[in-house]
Amino acid sequence: MTLVALFTTAIELTSAQRFLLMLPLCLSLAVVYKTIRLEDVRAIPAASLILSATIVLAMCAIAVGLWAVFSIMV
Repeated sequence: MTLVALFTTAIELTSAQRFLLMLPLCLSLAVVYKTIRLEDVRAIPAASLILSATIVLAMCAIAVGLWAVFSIMV
């Protein structure tokens, strides 16, 4: 497989695989955000885990809300 094929050929992913790919993205965003905002380095891991869990739960809540609105409208 050439390097160009990695960017031009879509990879088949299930819904569960897409959800699992969201977890490291949310964690990395939380680590970067908390690294910038916190002054105490020892507080970064716990604060990052809490923030990433908050992001994931908020995204799930939004998804359920959008699914409910879509179900009502269709």
